[in-house]
Amino acid sequence: MKSRLQALGLLDRALRETSDDELTAAVAALGDDHREAIERLVGETGDAVTPEAIRSAATKGRMNGTMESIAIILTDACLADCIEKLGDHSDNPTSEQLREVLPGVVERHGLAITRVMLASTVAGEAAAANVIRDLLKNDDLVKLPKEEPRRIVPAVEPTAEAAPDPEREALRARRLEARRRKQAEAAARREQASRARNRN
Repeated sequence: MKSRLQALGLLDRALRETSDDELTAAVAALGDDHREAIERLVGETGDAVTPEAIRSAATKGRMNGTMESIAIILTDACLADCIEKLGDHSDNPTSEQLREVLPGVVERHGLAITRVMLASTVAGEAAAANVIRDLLKNDDLVKLPKEEPRRIVPAVEPTAEAAPDPEREALRARRLEARRRKQAEAAARREQASRARNRN
């Protein structure tokens, strides 16, 4: 389960690193069947399939497979190109074999879509998932930027210090004075009792 969540986290990062322009271009390049599939997943049609709609559907569908399906559809042509270039090694490529073909894939499909394609193969538990995960973390060409820690609790805005309430200040002063008076009276009583004991 932990490795599954890590794989989904990697795909989520790859999608978040894809700009709105890159998502728009990827959708525009889809054929009719792929376009219809995206529309069904996003729940929108035509021009309503915006980057915002894609991101929203991917976020909501992180655990039910929608995010993966969106990534697979958007990167289908990129994956087919990568498989073709790997040839006989496509089932379980080594790190070196992938590094050999990835520059051309990036040139033809863009870095962002290539990253999403690679991350989706990790989420899909491809035979080379460990090799691809390592590339996404360490390879100079395709590695994902280091993730900034995300704040879970919203930041509390500092509030201006409230102006003092005159009535509250007066009440506080009266209480303080009463406390001092009682302390003085108690001290006087103790002193009087002490003198009385000494006389006896």
